[in-house]
Amino acid sequence: MRNLCTIALKEIQEGLRNRWVLATTLLLAALALALTFLGNAPTGSSIGAGRLDVLIVSLSSLTIFLIPLIALLISHDAVVGEMERGTMLLLLSYPVSRNQVLLGKFCGHVVILAFATLFGYGAAALALALTGSDIGAASWMAFLSLIWSSVLLGAVFIALGYLASTLVRERGTAAGIAIGVWLLFVLIYDMALLGLLVADQGRTIGAAGLNALLLANPTDAYRLLNFGAGGAGTLTGMSGVAGNATLAPGALSLALMLWVAVPLSLSMLAFSRKEL
Repeated sequence: MRNLCTIALKEIQEGLRNRWVLATTLLLAALALALTFLGNAPTGSSIGAGRLDVLIVSLSSLTIFLIPLIALLISHDAVVGEMERGTMLLLLSYPVSRNQVLLGKFCGHVVILAFATLFGYGAAALALALTGSDIGAASWMAFLSLIWSSVLLGAVFIALGYLASTLVRERGTAAGIAIGVWLLFVLIYDMALLGLLVADQGRTIGAAGLNALLLANPTDAYRLLNFGAGGAGTLTGMSGVAGNATLAPGALSLALMLWVAVPLSLSMLAFSRKEL
């Protein structure tokens, strides 16, 4: 555990010195604040949703596009990059196992992403509270759920980035895979799923099939967890899908955790067999 924490701290320190990480944090904060002050508050009032509820939907939409991209960018060269630079051999010359190296680096990257998310989205919620908006306890709980699930979604794509980084031998290849993963899960999958549902017209794909299809994409599980139904969720296209799906928040959270555990376990297996 001590070795793991040391490696994680090393990654955090390097991240704090990285101007790109700082720029990402400021970008999240700037976009979140822009959504806070430029959001469509009258729309939220017309559907009976508070301003924080509408902000949660806006931030969720931002998260789906930006957090996976940031996670993949900081993780795709975590292993292959160090191997190309020759620092991985130096790191493994110390009394640490390969699994400790991978888990330590993973924890460090998750902490960096969690800090960026908490700072950016927390600044938006604080700014909204300072305007004197009436925010109920349920809305604050939903906002905390947004923070938790956003970090969890980021951890999913960090794990996927690690898997790509351990399977290839060049940083350029890992970067190409990372872009492909982002395009698949964020853009292509949902368009294909929508086309499939329209073509099927409910003839063969029932509730169980729809649940499986939604859980096969971590971003869809995230969507349903944050704005699948009710309140400001009517502003999104996922509310209708959520009405046909029968997935509880606990099942959605568990699915995201499995999306973290499986790629990370495969990364550890691939790294343990990788020739340096």
